Amino acid sequence: MPTLTRCFGPELLSRRAAPVYFNLCEGRADQRELADARLFLQQQLELAANIDSDLPAEMRDLESWMQGGVEKVGRQYQEYLSARQAGNARQYFSNKSHALHFLRSVAPTKLVDGAWLYGLLEHWRDARFLSLIQTYLEELGEGQPSKNHVGIYRKLLASQGNPRWDDLSDEHYIQGALQLAMAQNADQFLPEIIGYNLGYEQLPLHLLITAYELKELGIDPYYFTLHITVDNADSGHAKAAVDAVFASMPQTGNANDWYRRIQNGYKLNLLGANTNSVIKSFDIERELGEVFSRKAVIGQFAHSDYRRVEGQTVNEWLSNPQQMPAFIEAMENSGWFKRHQDPRESRFWKLIQSEKARMFGVFNAYEQQVIYDWIAGDTAAQFPADAKVTTSVKASGSTPRPPISFEDKQRFLHGAPAQTASGTDFDSELRALESELIASPDTEATMQTLIALMSPSRHHNAAGLAATRIFSEIFN
Repeated sequence: MPTLTRCFGPELLSRRAAPVYFNLCEGRADQRELADARLFLQQQLELAANIDSDLPAEMRDLESWMQGGVEKVGRQYQEYLSARQAGNARQYFSNKSHALHFLRSVAPTKLVDGAWLYGLLEHWRDARFLSLIQTYLEELGEGQPSKNHVGIYRKLLASQGNPRWDDLSDEHYIQGALQLAMAQNADQFLPEIIGYNLGYEQLPLHLLITAYELKELGIDPYYFTLHITVDNADSGHAKAAVDAVFASMPQTGNANDWYRRIQNGYKLNLLGANTNSVIKSFDIERELGEVFSRKAVIGQFAHSDYRRVEGQTVNEWLSNPQQMPAFIEAMENSGWFKRHQDPRESRFWKLIQSEKARMFGVFNAYEQQVIYDWIAGDTAAQFPADAKVTTSVKASGSTPRPPISFEDKQRFLHGAPAQTASGTDFDSELRALESELIASPDTEATMQTLIALMSPSRHHNAAGLAATRIFSEIFN
């Protein structure tokens, strides 16, 4: 057993994921925080070393292992489809709030999608890493807003009312923290990054089922269907990930040790919360209690004293979040909730969703969906799956800037005046980038400027998208 694991235990070692995640995802980590992230990565690798995996012991078997995985997933998915066509219920999501719970629970990972490969950009001239860098560029949508994976997921969350994801348990941040830590430490953990990429880019069964059931529930599955296509084993990221293992192998030195480290990096995918554990963890009773507990913090001061529920004022009930299960039961006993009936007939629902709703805006779209599904209960199938809430913020589409032309690229690299957009504050970042590129003395300096803007915390913003487009043109 490795020393750190023996001294601290896996529970303590994994408890530090959230601070690592938030320090790195904001892009402003100091040297101490960067060192802490590196230690976190080392500790997680020690945990991974003691986990069994399905990765073949011999590197030469990787191709057949990948093909075998594809065939297995394909068979399982066909069995799933046959069961659904025969009338079986959804396998993952019991209702829409369950699906929204899943989207917010995996958000810490999805919002840094591709981050583990960022550190390879510095080596864009090295032919060994061409496929991995191309994978990163494709995760970034090659600079197109409509294809940038992080941007797509941000829009997905916005379309569902931006459910909170910054208050999850530490386990939910482990995968995102690992990806961000690898982004900052490619020089010391290259084979581990290649191994992690090998595991992450294989097409899993849960991706197919998730996309199918989200669509059923009226949630745009594009983020998930996009990964189904780009991760294919013929010409997609799954195949590129296998090829990258062979391309990276050292021609001198200990190749066996290199592959061992790749295997260990692969096993990092098995740590922390995952799709299946998140789905299984959903308990609508507990989720409803948490919704009310969050509102109790401010709600205890917002109600008059004339309204009483089983002998206590609403403010008295809300003064202690621990009372929320009892408060919900008391409200049900008093007729505010009519369980297992049309939620729109419940008095409480009319307080938050009606023409004269006195509590309009108190609960966000996700919270309203939880309340709606909890009230509907066993009769949910008889009513619309969507709560038809009116507080959700619809993701607004933006018109993407056209790709930088070859002529513009030449102007950036050789100092000729570049065309800017409209000269407004909305384009100030782009104008600043253009000016900086014009002043770059050579291609290497240009690429360093672009790489800085393509970091996990910046690539989905306007300047990062433009930098990605220019980098892609020069790289390709």
